[in-house]
Amino acid sequence: MKKFTNDHRVRVTQTIIRKAFLGLLNTKPIQSISIKELCERAGISRGTFYAHYTDLHDLLRQIEGEMTAEIEAALEPLLARTPANPVVLSARIFEILRDNSDLCTVVLGEHGDKQFAARLVRMGYEKCIDRYRSYFRDVPAREIEYYFAFVSMGIMGLLRRWLADGMTATPEELAQFAEGLMLRGAGVFAQ
Repeated sequence: MKKFTNDHRVRVTQTIIRKAFLGLLNTKPIQSISIKELCERAGISRGTFYAHYTDLHDLLRQIEGEMTAEIEAALEPLLARTPANPVVLSARIFEILRDNSDLCTVVLGEHGDKQFAARLVRMGYEKCIDRYRSYFRDVPAREIEYYFAFVSMGIMGLLRRWLADGMTATPEELAQFAEGLMLRGAGVFAQ
């Protein structure tokens, strides 16, 4: 029983640190944040911080790593199905992004980690490009690459808008809208 209590305390402490850190990242870049400032905001000691992380970049890497692992775990079974339902796939990804909205807001914000956003796009590319090629067998590879670039940046814009609107649409609604835009463009409004 003691182990559970300690594990629970560790999770609670890490959650408090994460919230304080992401709150600070919303207002300024990581280079302008000190450990002292983070500890004061989180209401913890420096020793507590260092018991969990080596520095602020380690904290950011761990937060980003957890989200990346969650997305990858969600993608694997969905992509293994033949054919995968793109709306179900997109909805699951939007659910994960909603559950990590604090990180998404920071990543897509003014002081965000642009490299992490690029890694998410690259992960999407690596997981989805073969699927696109199988759907569009007669389309040249270069055009599929352009399509992916167009769609991925559109999804990032859609995600920014969704976050700014307070995520009032459900992940399923957003996924259906995104699929409609990908397949029909502005024709989605002519329904």
